[in-house]
Amino acid sequence: MDEPTGLRARKKARTREAIGDVALALFLEHGFDHVSVNDIAAAAEVSKPTLFRYFPTKEDLVLDRFADHQGEAARVVRERGPGTGAVPALRRHFLAGLDRHEPVTGLCDEPGVVAFHRLVFTTPGLAGRLTRYQMDDEEALAAALGEGIGARLRAAQVLAVQRVLARANWQKIAGGRTADDVHPEAVADAVLAFGHLR
Repeated sequence: MDEPTGLRARKKARTREAIGDVALALFLEHGFDHVSVNDIAAAAEVSKPTLFRYFPTKEDLVLDRFADHQGEAARVVRERGPGTGAVPALRRHFLAGLDRHEPVTGLCDEPGVVAFHRLVFTTPGLAGRLTRYQMDDEEALAAALGEGIGARLRAAQVLAVQRVLARANWQKIAGGRTADDVHPEAVADAVLAFGHLR
C-alpha cells in the first residue's frame, strides 16, 4: 500500500531538516572547513548519496536556511497594494522585520542566530555562495519591477541597501549589544537609506 503523498513529503522534510540541523551543529562546533560531508552523513545516519539528494553542495547545508527568504523582495513588490510604490512597500516590509527582530534584518540577538551569521560572514566559501543567492534575488526583484536596465539597477540598489543595513545591525549585535538597544538606530538607518532610494 502506498503512503499518502502528504506523509511522504513530511518524512522527506523531516529528513532534510534533521540533516541540516546536524550539519549546522557540527559546523558551529568545529568550523565549516573542518567538517567533511562524510562526517555529516555519519552523524546524521544517512548515506552520502542521500545527503546529496537533499543538499547538492556542502554550502547548501548552511545556506538552505536562507531559502525561506529567497525571492522575498520580489514577492513584496508583486503583492503590494494598488497605488503603493515598490520602494515604499519594501521599506515598510523591512521596518516590520526590524520590529519582529527577524534574523534576515541582522537585528536578532538570539545566540544561535548570531553564531550562524558569524559562520556565514567569516567563511569565504559560504560568503561566496551567499552571493549567488543574492544574485538570484536581484534577478527576481528586477523582473517584478519591470524590464530593462532601469529595473535591474533599482533591484541592485534596493538589495544592496538591505544587505548593508542587515550587516551593520549584525555587527552591532555581534559586538555585544542587544536587539532592543540597537532597534532605534536600525530603524533610523533604514528610514535614511530607503529615503535615499526614493
